[in-house]
Amino acid sequence: MAYKRVEIPESELARQRDICFEIRGRIEASGRRPLALVDTYGCQQNEADSEELRGYIELMGYGFTESEAEADLIVVNTCAIREHAELRALSGAGQLKKLKADRPDLLVAVCGCMVEQEHRRAQLFASYPYVDFLFGTDRLHLLPELLLRAKREKKRFAVTASQPGGDFGVISEGMPVRRTSAYRAWLPVMYGCNNFCTYCVVPFVRGRERSRDTETILREARELIESGCHDITLLGQNVNSYAGDTDFPGLMRKIVELPGDFWLRFMTSHPKDASGDLVEAMRESDKAARHFHLPVQSGSDRILARMNRRYTASEYLEKVAYIRERLPDAAITSDVICGFPGETEADFEQTVELVGRAGFDMLYTFVYSPRVGSAAAKMEGQIPHEEKVRRFERLSAFQNERAAAINASYVGKTLRVLSDGEENGIYSGRCSQNKIVTFDRAVAPGSFAQVEITGAQAYALSGVVRE
Repeated sequence: MAYKRVEIPESELARQRDICFEIRGRIEASGRRPLALVDTYGCQQNEADSEELRGYIELMGYGFTESEAEADLIVVNTCAIREHAELRALSGAGQLKKLKADRPDLLVAVCGCMVEQEHRRAQLFASYPYVDFLFGTDRLHLLPELLLRAKREKKRFAVTASQPGGDFGVISEGMPVRRTSAYRAWLPVMYGCNNFCTYCVVPFVRGRERSRDTETILREARELIESGCHDITLLGQNVNSYAGDTDFPGLMRKIVELPGDFWLRFMTSHPKDASGDLVEAMRESDKAARHFHLPVQSGSDRILARMNRRYTASEYLEKVAYIRERLPDAAITSDVICGFPGETEADFEQTVELVGRAGFDMLYTFVYSPRVGSAAAKMEGQIPHEEKVRRFERLSAFQNERAAAINASYVGKTLRVLSDGEENGIYSGRCSQNKIVTFDRAVAPGSFAQVEITGAQAYALSGVVRE
């Protein structure tokens, strides 16, 4: 069921733009252009959110820097999906204490998923007094107003959807975007999640599912393609539950019909919504990238039920088999959680067995971490950390052997690769299957090249450029 959608009126966005121009005027009058840094933690949606924040910041007249010491404004965009991500974000914010002491005029803001949790807001207010203001995932469109407020009031504050009187459901269309790449782009199509997996807090920090208008998405996709973008990734916490003027397979069909030379990707996909029609929509066009990320989380039916995943291991493997049958050149990747509460050794062995049967090209393996507010955090049978790590290491080693064998099957093939240019003397890019490919000579970033694969490792392919 779709959540109620709150469309921010154009008048409000116009008001925020006016504030941008007010701040820009002050900056131009000062004769000094201040610098900003947006530090991003977490998933691709956070990356997309940060691109919108940079769009606003640029419109306000700021330049950008990668140096905290040079910055006049620092925005820390946080993640709450795992404890490790939260601790990294808190550590990043903690490193700003001395900077703020040396430069009191430095503005520091913390935003994103972590801020939507009451206990983290309290922690930030109590232990991070140099943070000037907090704002949540549904309040990105208010950044100009919040920045002006922080400058005027010199008083700390938080603006989030989860506070009393707040409400999730915002769709903010028309925000400026400053993209980090000219040829790869994130394109959010929906926000939030209705699944309530017991280990996850996304429904509490991102709200329930709401989808963007289909025509708006198509217009943005068309603009990206016309600007030279060759790799577009559709984003959503559960992207294949998209419910705009069409369903998700229908949306993909509409986008790949647009003229241009590009690949279309998507993430993240929930197995319960990974339909046969979605596979067929991918099969119909070479523009649909041959990569399917399908998180399984566990190979034990008992644990899947405790996770509230709403499929069985056999149902999952049936979907994998169908993808293999209809898209034999597709790479399939997945996620697994090691040490979920109540996971026995037998449950873990079932996960190892599923991973072996599925033949994943890559597996993102995580040690379970309790999330405050999630059902799993209160479950009996919490697994000792050492045991979770042992299972993680065993599964990782098991997968690495299989990934290396799968990648070895690419040796001798020629793949189309979108170049990312050179870094530290290494030329690399990604193929349709989303595998990293290194090659022997320079290819302009954002250009396609034919690369004959001559070597393979567990996490990458290597080859030579062919004319």
